[in-house]
Amino acid sequence: MFTYLIRRLIGAVVMLAIVSMATFAIFFLVPRLAGATADGMASRYVGRTASEETAKLAAERLGFNDPLIVQYGRYLKGIVAGAEYDYGAGVETCPAPCLGYSFITNQPVLPDLMDRLPVTLSLAVGAAVIWVLIGVGIGVLSALRRGSVFDRAAMVIALAGVSLPIFFTGLMSLQFFAYGNPFSWAAQGGTYVTFNDSPVQWAYSLLLPWVTLAFLFAAGYARLTRAGMLETMNEDYIRTARAKGLRERKVVTKHGLRGALTPIITIFGLDFGLLIGGAVLTESAYSLNGLGKYAIDAITNQDLPKVMGVTLLAALFVVVANLIVDLLYAVVDPRVRLS
Repeated sequence: MFTYLIRRLIGAVVMLAIVSMATFAIFFLVPRLAGATADGMASRYVGRTASEETAKLAAERLGFNDPLIVQYGRYLKGIVAGAEYDYGAGVETCPAPCLGYSFITNQPVLPDLMDRLPVTLSLAVGAAVIWVLIGVGIGVLSALRRGSVFDRAAMVIALAGVSLPIFFTGLMSLQFFAYGNPFSWAAQGGTYVTFNDSPVQWAYSLLLPWVTLAFLFAAGYARLTRAGMLETMNEDYIRTARAKGLRERKVVTKHGLRGALTPIITIFGLDFGLLIGGAVLTESAYSLNGLGKYAIDAITNQDLPKVMGVTLLAALFVVVANLIVDLLYAVVDPRVRLS
């Protein structure tokens, strides 16, 4: 187990290095291949309102005229050991790990990301708990009652949940349940309260975003759980467990569901990791100042370091989530052996 963990940690580090290469290539190599100049690249650092002279000076100070391999080395050095940025009026220090320095706000990107992270983390964790409990529960009941009215109704609702875009359900939920009508019971958009200030108000301010986001994911998890349970419940070891006289509840939960959870855990790791990187549409619909909205604002203001910082942080969460998923396989499915 220890050897496997070390191997997976090394693999995670290698994957993060590959992600850094891909991120650098997307934001620096591809534009150069498309004909972008060093001044044009610098304008993405100093903002769309900067003059041509400002962009030219920024290109010289930031080293955009250097070879790409030199720029990538400087980019990696900033992540590992920190970096110094000369913006003309002085030199600013970005401590390690430096995910970028915004010349529009004149401050490092990482502290901003850490300020926004609790909002996104709160949204993702709360929604994940709801969609896993509801999605898996409905999927199990649908599989056990295959062909019943409950099964058909649940799958129709699941299909609607998968099909409806989050910006539609989010705005409709706000209209019906938050803004001045007899059905209003939820907090309005943009009323986020931190957990430290008031746990009750924190949960109340996020309840509608949780339900809206969970509705989208629970639908898919219900369909996936149903398919997995239908396949697992026909296995030989399930018939053997029943022949031994085990209670049906134990057969379903300990043997049937446990065998069907492997693909669900895999999908959950990917979904949760991506959500921690920023639930863009949900945060925009409910005016939550999380990582997703932070990325949208950075794109709007043409602040490239912020966009790259969000990208790297999201990649880190996805890699960590997949590492945890790999370790959970052995716990959930006894057929998995880690060597």
